[in-house]
Amino acid sequence: MNLILRFLLNGLAVLATAYLLPHVDVTDYQTALLTALLLSIANVIIKPVLILFTIPITLMTLGLFLLVINAVIILLVDHFVSGFSVDGFWWALAFSLIMSVFNSIIDDILKDKKKAN
Repeated sequence: MNLILRFLLNGLAVLATAYLLPHVDVTDYQTALLTALLLSIANVIIKPVLILFTIPITLMTLGLFLLVINAVIILLVDHFVSGFSVDGFWWALAFSLIMSVFNSIIDDILKDKKKAN
């Protein structure tokens, strides 16, 4: 149940982030859910591989290169989802930062709900 709720809230976060950023477009909630699903899959499968290959530059930039990896993953998902579009690297970076804030809020909400039970 918690996984389904997290998935639905992430779709809502994708919609809210697209609403906040002028150069990010999501056509509807189904597209937002597909985007959230593909972002999750890419973060589980592709992101660790990219981190592994970029360890030296990540260490030299004190971890700031991870922001670049996040933006690249968002641009990759943009390429595969037809109703989701991001107009460049900097908008993808802004999208990843705002989604991180939303995901932190979602984690806090679901953690509080878990403690109450």
